[in-house]
Amino acid sequence: MADPKGFLKEGREVATRRPVDERVKDWNEVYPDGIGRALLPIISKQAGRCMDCGIPFCHQGCPLGNIIPEWNDLVWRDDWEGAIERLHATNNFPEFTGRLCPAPCETACVLGINQDPVTIKNVEVSIIDKAWESGYVRPQPPEWLSGRTVAVIGSGPAGLAAAQQLTRAGHTVAVYERADKIGGLLRYGIPEFKMEKKHLDKRLDQMRREGTVFRAGVNVGEELTGAKLRERYDAVVLAMGATEARDLPVPGRELGGIHQAMEFLPQANRVSLGEEVEGQITATGKHVVIIGGGDTGADCLGTSTRQGAASITQLEIMPEPPTERPAGQPWPTYPMTFRVSSAHEEAGERVYAVSTQEFLGDEDGNVRALRLVEVSFEGGKLVEHEGTEREIPAELVLFAMGFTGPEKPGLVEQLEVDLDERGNVARDNGYMSSVPGVFVAGDVGRGQSLIVWAIAEGRAAAAAVDTFLTGSTTLPAPIPPTARPLVV
Repeated sequence: MADPKGFLKEGREVATRRPVDERVKDWNEVYPDGIGRALLPIISKQAGRCMDCGIPFCHQGCPLGNIIPEWNDLVWRDDWEGAIERLHATNNFPEFTGRLCPAPCETACVLGINQDPVTIKNVEVSIIDKAWESGYVRPQPPEWLSGRTVAVIGSGPAGLAAAQQLTRAGHTVAVYERADKIGGLLRYGIPEFKMEKKHLDKRLDQMRREGTVFRAGVNVGEELTGAKLRERYDAVVLAMGATEARDLPVPGRELGGIHQAMEFLPQANRVSLGEEVEGQITATGKHVVIIGGGDTGADCLGTSTRQGAASITQLEIMPEPPTERPAGQPWPTYPMTFRVSSAHEEAGERVYAVSTQEFLGDEDGNVRALRLVEVSFEGGKLVEHEGTEREIPAELVLFAMGFTGPEKPGLVEQLEVDLDERGNVARDNGYMSSVPGVFVAGDVGRGQSLIVWAIAEGRAAAAAVDTFLTGSTTLPAPIPPTARPLVV
């Protein structure tokens, strides 16, 4: 283990973010010089808090199966090259997860039973940032080519993980993305202040040097149909995500100024990167209401703050969660507790246990206010409380209520793959759909989920594809798509 007495000597310490009044004026990451650099003065002691448990439940909490105690020990010993080798053994993109993952590994940490858990996520991002800086991250092209071809549809974390694994196995891989640049939601869905796109670009450059081919601006299902795709490639991996956004069909929904979060955020991301967006949806000078209390809602909040909103209110239909782990969500499960993101530190009001009844418009047909009512769940049913109705100003309303599944028109319909009862693309325990040679990875098959699950499924699907094409594989063995960790 690292320091045998580390957890007794050191308390939990995290990186200090830039002052709010400074960081809301730009789109850079909220940590000074990046989180990796901000953590370096403290990260060795934090890694030394790891107890190297006989049964490391952090493994169970992490869908990727990261070998956390081992790289904690290597960081404590100042062996950064060894640490990134162990980290890359299970995770293709720790620079993404170290910034974006909600860290279910930490809520499963054994130290967390009666103390603050190890800062696993911070150690992870320190390792990869140090590795890039030190030149430890190098292209790993295959020694020989198999002569087999694979198309990966979608360039989010699941698609990129599958593509990198299959390229390294010797297959010729082409990644298709309908947006003008590669990255999926990593590119245009995640604000710059959470993850600067230079981290994505560095990884894409590594993948190009390994031999992966990227084809952006191609909406597969139009000119390149499902039939042509199957004719052209030996195997296909569907990794398009779950992009059908949940709507809110209440009176006034047709008014102007009401948008899905994924209409608003990609435009803001483009502008923050120096692009021009004609007719951009902006929060500048407006009363903004965000419906949905998750990460996407927080992204809308931080973006609206930087655009200069007059006020921001974030609504959540569920009651305010407790600050401590609920009794019904015991260790090592992932508890639903009150969390404060960097965006919540900056601005806005969070309102819990309310439901939207109606959108109210002005004489020009644009939204001007929102009528809400307090609610509670009684006997498993949503109950509105009479007499609690009120109006709040709303000149821009953003829906951040999650996604219901993949888009069906186009490629999914053309391939004639079966769907499961939730409307996702069905697959067997080998990640294959009902159509031979067509595999499924990430949210398109799992439903809306975490970035760690996307990468884990991309890696697992790659092993299944390799086995399908060659009869065996040296890639990490796939986990069944039905497997779920001890997290919500």
